[in-house]
Amino acid sequence: MHQMTRRAFGVAGLAVLLATSASFAQQPPPVRVRGQIEKIEGDQIDIKARNGEMLKVKLVDPARVTALVKASLADVKVGKFIGVTAMPQADGSQRAIAVHIFLDAQKGVVPDRHGPWDLRPGSTMTNAIVDTTVAGVDGQTIMVKYKDGEKKVIVPPNTPIVAYTPGDKSELKPGAQIFIVAATKQADGSLTTPAINVGRDGVVPPM
Repeated sequence: MHQMTRRAFGVAGLAVLLATSASFAQQPPPVRVRGQIEKIEGDQIDIKARNGEMLKVKLVDPARVTALVKASLADVKVGKFIGVTAMPQADGSQRAIAVHIFLDAQKGVVPDRHGPWDLRPGSTMTNAIVDTTVAGVDGQTIMVKYKDGEKKVIVPPNTPIVAYTPGDKSELKPGAQIFIVAATKQADGSLTTPAINVGRDGVVPPM
C-alpha cells in the first residue's frame, strides 16, 4: 500500500515537473526594441522600430523610465560601470561602436558579463568596470573587468557615448527615441515591458 502510494506521488511529481518544464519552454524569449515613439495613450505606446515595423508596447506598473544623455570619453573613468557594444577584432580586442555609462545604482543590479548582441551581425555587449584607460593611436584603449574575465576595448574618436540618468514618464512622447532591453511578446503580438530607456535632448540610444 505504502509502496503504491509512494509510486503514485512519484508519478504525480514527475507529471508536475514535466508540465512546469513545458511551461518554461513555451516562454517567449525577451524582445529588444529600438525605435521612435509615434503615439502614446496612458501606458500604451505605439513605436516605429528602426526596421519600419509598427509595434504596440504596454508599460507595466510600476514602470521604470531611464533617460540617456550625451556623454564623452572624459566621463569614462576608472571604476565606472559601463556597457560596450563592440565588434570583436582578430587580436581578441573589442572595437567599440557604442558606449553607455551606467548609474552607480545599477552596479551590482545589471549583470557584469560579456556576450553576443544584436545591434549588428557578430556584435557583442560587455558590461564591466573600467580598470584602466589610456590614449592610443586608434583611439582610447580601455581595459574592462567583469566577473568572468576582462576585455581590451578600443574606442575610436567618433564612437557614440551616452550616460544613464533618472527619467520620467513625461519624457515618453511622440518623436522620442527609445530602447527597450527586454520586452515580453504577448499572444496578440503586442509587447509588455516594466522598463524603458528614452533619449533626452535628441539623443538616439546607440546600443
